[in-house]
Amino acid sequence: MTVVITGASSGVGRAVALAYAREGARLILVARSRPQLESVAQACLDAGASDVRVTAADVNDRAAIDGIPDGDVDVWVHTAAVMAYGRFEDVPADVFNQVVETDLIGAANVARTALARFRRQGHGVLIYGGSLLGTVVTPYTSSYVTSKWGLRALVRSLRLETRDAPGIHVCLVSPGAVDTPIYRTAANFAGRYGQPPPPVDSPEKVAAAILRCARRPRAVVTVGITNRIIQLGFVTMPPLYDALVGPLMRIGGLSREEVAPHNGNVFTPVPPPADFEAATRRRKWSRSAVVAATGAAAAGAALAIRAAARFDART
Repeated sequence: MTVVITGASSGVGRAVALAYAREGARLILVARSRPQLESVAQACLDAGASDVRVTAADVNDRAAIDGIPDGDVDVWVHTAAVMAYGRFEDVPADVFNQVVETDLIGAANVARTALARFRRQGHGVLIYGGSLLGTVVTPYTSSYVTSKWGLRALVRSLRLETRDAPGIHVCLVSPGAVDTPIYRTAANFAGRYGQPPPPVDSPEKVAAAILRCARRPRAVVTVGITNRIIQLGFVTMPPLYDALVGPLMRIGGLSREEVAPHNGNVFTPVPPPADFEAATRRRKWSRSAVVAATGAAAAGAALAIRAAARFDART
């Protein structure tokens, strides 16, 4: 089996690469940073990959994506993404535009190359790493939210347009909060570092969902125990959702660590913090954040049930 992973240098992409390596797959790893890719490649070889090739390329560079080593590809996993924190009016226009360019147009560039190969060979699975933020909205993340909503529309369109090819599948795996470096390497104009709000899943859990989806393709896979509750609140109770999401984001989605404005890895690669893995093991969410998140989920569920009961009574 040959698997291409765009965005393989860290986070979920790295976890997917290692998971496929343990199955003995042939891997083609793609990201902007060659040093980070080489490190992942060696870890994959140590884990049992039959062969690993690396390509340092930006998904915004269409020619570079087309130049990924040719040959049959069974699965293409795309997780490359960048992020920016801050109120919309505080995020520089070029940063906002680059986040959307990378996360949405970059995904379209990958689709052009992947689907062309799948058409030639008659089969293939293209899996996009989506996000809960492709179905709901949070403050201070407008560029990322915009791109993830667009990505969800793109995937739906691609699914419709490949119905004539039963061997080709386009899928979306959408997790909630995942403990990856993106929160620290993101551009930041919010004054405080971002962090994954609780409850937080591991990259390995999301990677396992992606591998299952590749084996048995599904249109959309959701990863996260509270995702459905949050989505229900967003759709059925907008006033309540809008009242809660701002305070919850400030409590759970932004750390207490102050940071000066910076562009993060939006334009150029930035290595994850040296102590990222150790910090992950040490991380303890504040009591107030966990209580607030749990309470909001419970309140949302209770109100959703009440709303459903009223609807049933009317019908």
